[in-house]
Amino acid sequence: MKKLLTISVLAAFAFSVAAQNAVPKINFKTSTYDYGKIKEDDGVAYYSFEFTNTGNAPLIIQRVATSCGCTTPEWPKEPIAPGKGGKIKVGYNPAGRPGPFAKTVTIYSNAETPTVILQIKGEVIPHVKTIDEIYVTPIGDELKFEKIHFALGRIFLGRTYTDTIKFINKSSAPVTVKANTQGMNFMQVKVVPEVVKPNQFGAIVLTYNPDKREEWGFIVDRFTISVNDKAMNTSPITITASIEEDFSKLTQKDLENAPKAEFNTLQYDFGTVKSGDPVNYDFVLKNTGKTDLIIRKIKASCGCTTATPSKSVLKPGESTEISASFRTAGYSGRQGKTITVITNDPRNSTLILRLTGNVNKAQ
Repeated sequence: MKKLLTISVLAAFAFSVAAQNAVPKINFKTSTYDYGKIKEDDGVAYYSFEFTNTGNAPLIIQRVATSCGCTTPEWPKEPIAPGKGGKIKVGYNPAGRPGPFAKTVTIYSNAETPTVILQIKGEVIPHVKTIDEIYVTPIGDELKFEKIHFALGRIFLGRTYTDTIKFINKSSAPVTVKANTQGMNFMQVKVVPEVVKPNQFGAIVLTYNPDKREEWGFIVDRFTISVNDKAMNTSPITITASIEEDFSKLTQKDLENAPKAEFNTLQYDFGTVKSGDPVNYDFVLKNTGKTDLIIRKIKASCGCTTATPSKSVLKPGESTEISASFRTAGYSGRQGKTITVITNDPRNSTLILRLTGNVNKAQ
């Protein structure tokens, strides 16, 4: 009887040890897949990572996480017995994602190694746009433009700038296209060709001279075209740019002898006022440089704010007040108005002054 009891105890102990050592193991055939080159137009690309439970207990995949929403996984939700296998199906959506990609898929399970990271990679060949997708902006019934905005960005005095906008004649007859830039001697606009045949492409070629514009900072200009002598006044073509002085050729000695703009403060907090009460503050600008400081332009962020300097040219050591005022009528809540000051200081030619505070609604 004692012998039988001893055998039973040993068997129970062995079973307990075996149960404690029973663990699932997840073993993937590969942890990386290269899609190679896939087309954006072909839709979601799939690949299935195959795995086997090489452990001695059921494998449970708890969840699968991906590094971006462009990757979607599918995985078995039921326990996987020892010796059995399964697949993690991964889909990659290339829409709107041209170029190389590399994404990760993280597997969380009850396996001996609870976290496994898989990777997919490849390159998306971009969608080739059709003519109708490129030329989407109509002017009149005949023409479709790729855009109607010349964004010139930063442009500098002493240079001229050229840019082109393309269009197509979608009508069934030739059209004559002309540009109207009367009174704007700082730009030249050519239409090439002036007569555009059906389904033929044309171009608006802009040449812009910032010296003749006689303006500083951000500018917006517009001109119109005519089609078969009919003015397209409701569809102007816009030009935006920031006209700046070119300091790139200044030597170190030039910089040492240059003017320098320094304000007593760049921000005035007016606290809390009632709507309708004016806010006034005098910003003090001093030239701490070695040559004359020239105020090129002062521009407020809205018509409710004005700023007037007492001088526009400051000799070394001189100061001037820039009187700023904010008309609060019609405003309420937290307010922030800006005043842009452009000078010939090569180190800091554009300075932003701010009026901030709270406006209580009038009772």
